[in-house]
Amino acid sequence: MFADQVPSPSFVIDLSLLRRNLALLRRVQDGSGAKILMALKGFSTFPIFPAIRGSLAGVCASGAWEARLGREEFGKEVHAYSAAFTEEEFAETVPLVQHMTFNSVNQWRQFAPRAIEAGVTCGLRINPEHSTGKVPLYDPCAPGSRLGTRAADMAAAPPGTFDALTGLHCHTLCEQGSDALEETAAAMEERFARWLPQCRWLNLGGGHHITREGYDIDRLLRVIRRLQDRYGVQIYLEPGEAVVLNTGFLVASVIDIVENAGPIAMLDVSATAHMPDVLEMPYRPEIIGAGEPGEKAHTYRLGGPTCLAGDYVGTYSFDAPLRPGDRLVFTDMAHYTMVKTTMFNGVKHPAVASWDPETGEAKVLRRFAYEDFRARLG
Repeated sequence: MFADQVPSPSFVIDLSLLRRNLALLRRVQDGSGAKILMALKGFSTFPIFPAIRGSLAGVCASGAWEARLGREEFGKEVHAYSAAFTEEEFAETVPLVQHMTFNSVNQWRQFAPRAIEAGVTCGLRINPEHSTGKVPLYDPCAPGSRLGTRAADMAAAPPGTFDALTGLHCHTLCEQGSDALEETAAAMEERFARWLPQCRWLNLGGGHHITREGYDIDRLLRVIRRLQDRYGVQIYLEPGEAVVLNTGFLVASVIDIVENAGPIAMLDVSATAHMPDVLEMPYRPEIIGAGEPGEKAHTYRLGGPTCLAGDYVGTYSFDAPLRPGDRLVFTDMAHYTMVKTTMFNGVKHPAVASWDPETGEAKVLRRFAYEDFRARLG
């Protein structure tokens, strides 16, 4: 195991698990004709890109900086979408991408003509107004959503506004199956039938949990093929999570044990700084060898080293008492974790490493130092 071969704390990507995910994504591409892009908003650890590049068609970016990272470090197709481009960011992004998607009629009218003149294919993000998720925070179709254009907004635009439109982008899912995609596709076709025949491509966004155990890939292939056959479009998918789902780990160490209504283990990792979704979603990450509270002989609440009073990861039980210096390994720590970390409180930032079980090699790809902390704000 890699836990003793890397510094603590460290994020570690298991390359064999990554290869397994990529094989599934290649199966989807080969079986459907769709192109899969990796959403950099979910995973942008570019030292790992060489292991991914050969399996996917490219990347999708949320703005100029991600687009530049994709262009320079991934080197294949680069698509960009932003909820609101500024003039400066638009100008920075155009030379870096092949596709741009705009969020509103206003942004389309402001930027699309210039992007098209520069040779960029342009589309519009749409809102099919059909929710399939359970968490409002992650629902782009929730009432009052700022993401995507409704069919009524497109219909109200002056004649000729969308004559140059070549694609639609529909992103509504979050950690969901192909059944939710099939529902969304039906809603999209019902509301946007007027514009679909002129499209050359259709981007079905992210949130597809393709590499999750039990995901119905055959249904996904049927949905893609039907849309392609009906409208003659190139289908794009842009998962971020599915690319690295269950491939990442966070190695942590116990620093101290304190008592207050039960034992609390102080760690060298922080929920708020290194695992922010633990507090935002919230959720309880798994730890290798640990159990639910009371399941095993020794139960601890795990806390981080920051000054935030609520900086707790959760409560876990262990077979043996925890002691300072013990290492814990959190699972599924690649997507929407590494990209959201902060240097709050100046807490030591986890290193970034890879692990290849086939060779037994753990490689440290990046260590962070005081200079990285200092350079953020001055």
